[in-house]
Amino acid sequence: MNNQAQLEAVMGLIIHSGNAKSEAMEAIEVAKSGDIAGAMNKIEIAGEALIKAHHAQTEMLTKEAQGEATEMNLLTVHSQDHLMTSIAFCDLAKEIIDVYEYVQNSRI
Repeated sequence: MNNQAQLEAVMGLIIHSGNAKSEAMEAIEVAKSGDIAGAMNKIEIAGEALIKAHHAQTEMLTKEAQGEATEMNLLTVHSQDHLMTSIAFCDLAKEIIDVYEYVQNSRI
């Protein structure tokens, strides 16, 4: 994979993963305010960002499978770490929203 293509894929991973995590954090805040539907909308947006991040990762993996070596540097490692952290954060945000929803429904 040439340096420019790798940099674009790595930056795509970082940007889209960061967007997903930000949306998930906002989803928790929205759920905390009592707007469960709004929180789920934010989670959906986070999921769309994760899909974009996965596309960037898939591009890197495809090139690697085709024999085009990916240069391993700190930015590449950081991008993968960012994706994994964002996935875990989004999963946890869904669970937190479920708890807020349960508490909200229990009060009715």
